[in-house]
Amino acid sequence: MNQKNNDVYDSDEGIGVESPHWKAGPFQIRLPFVHYRFEWPDYAQGLFMCVVDLGAIPLMTEALGMPFEVALAVVILNGLLYLIHHMLGDPVVPGWITPAIPLLMVYVQGFDEGPERVWALISFQLMLGIFSIFLGVTGLATKVVRIVPSGLRAGIVLGAGLAAIISVFQAGGRFHEFPITITVAVFVAFFLMYSKQFAQLRQKAVGWRIIASLGILPAILVAVFVAPIVGETSWPKIEWGFSSPDFITLWNEYTVFGLGFPPMMMFITAIPTVLAAYIVVFGDILQSDAVLKEADHIRTDEAVVYNPSRAHMLFGGRNMIMSLIGPDIAMCGPLWAAMHVVIVERYKQGKRAMQSIFGGTGSFRWGTNTGLWLLPIVTFVEPILAVGLALTLIIQGFVSCRVGIMEAKNQKDLGIAGITAGVLATQGAAWGFAAGILMLVALYGKDMFKDVRDGTLRKLDEIDRGEGHADTPTELTGSVEDSDEEDSNESPKPLK
Repeated sequence: MNQKNNDVYDSDEGIGVESPHWKAGPFQIRLPFVHYRFEWPDYAQGLFMCVVDLGAIPLMTEALGMPFEVALAVVILNGLLYLIHHMLGDPVVPGWITPAIPLLMVYVQGFDEGPERVWALISFQLMLGIFSIFLGVTGLATKVVRIVPSGLRAGIVLGAGLAAIISVFQAGGRFHEFPITITVAVFVAFFLMYSKQFAQLRQKAVGWRIIASLGILPAILVAVFVAPIVGETSWPKIEWGFSSPDFITLWNEYTVFGLGFPPMMMFITAIPTVLAAYIVVFGDILQSDAVLKEADHIRTDEAVVYNPSRAHMLFGGRNMIMSLIGPDIAMCGPLWAAMHVVIVERYKQGKRAMQSIFGGTGSFRWGTNTGLWLLPIVTFVEPILAVGLALTLIIQGFVSCRVGIMEAKNQKDLGIAGITAGVLATQGAAWGFAAGILMLVALYGKDMFKDVRDGTLRKLDEIDRGEGHADTPTELTGSVEDSDEEDSNESPKPLK
């Protein structure tokens, strides 16, 4: 394997120079301190954002009757597999298949609790893994992404966003348990990430820039104190030492090595749920690429290329492995949308803030893995597990709606996207997909695969500098030019 660091890519493959790596077939191996700078702010975020990873524990306890320590073992194993994405060339923060969790919960709870229910989960996750790997190895994943009409693409991403928001605010949702804490945490997170007022403060003082570099960690820390003050939870009871996951019980009572292989009929009955879950995964694939492309014209120093086929092989492989050694009700998805956006937003601030996107995503996931083992951190954030999950879902909803709308090419696409998203969020992924196809056939007929722009929506690089809009190219690139002044003699490529 040869180290590769001088390949310059054109605009179709990312703008700039590819970061150092070792080539290994379809994968690109990157190791911390060898190929990328370790980003301590993202590592610190990860230490406390393991609160969201821990949010899978009550899901597994509810669905499978799994004890806390056994569920913690599943979370830790899944956490280790998160690392393979950035280490093998996938420039995203991987996560769960969040919108599909309700679908899977309903499916597995249709079986008797005990071995039969565990088998149902094993067969589903193994089938999803095999299907995803097949699409990745054959290259069909990339073709599937490209062939889907823009109106349907927009609807799927938008629908995933609406489903995430609905899950927080619906009757019995997390908002009704922590209304004040979630409101305060969301306000702090969005103010730090998207406020023009805070962007101006960031330019004036180093302290504000340090806070900005922490992403949504300040919002999590605020929630830890706000929740008990307003009486929505108790104060954290800090315990010292290390976590105690129960791998032995997991192995004996929840894997194929202890229970045996599921009956063949379970694989057949899992097929409809697998296809429905993949529709949601497809939306994550679209969103991963779209969010990364938003940084292309700001960070022109690094070519960041998202390869759907490689991503399919990685998250498909994770699902296969976890189905055998620790079946997970949250599943292994290609994207943690909220944290992916947080990392990319920091990446946009320039090389001084984050040298490489792989440094940001990798350091964050090293942090979450560390946090899962540290009992003081686990017990510190345990009272607000639901708040951390709600915060990431709301950020995911915000970004999915924004990115989904921008996938549309014209006003008809916007209408199709709205109907597709509404049906998907309320009736499920399969019905949403069917509604979108029906609308495409009705409105476009045989021309449904042609993307036709009508000027309603334009990307950033299509907007003239003289036009007035919310975030001007100068505002977006100014901080990058300032922060990179000492790191590079090259200025970012000017926008049109």
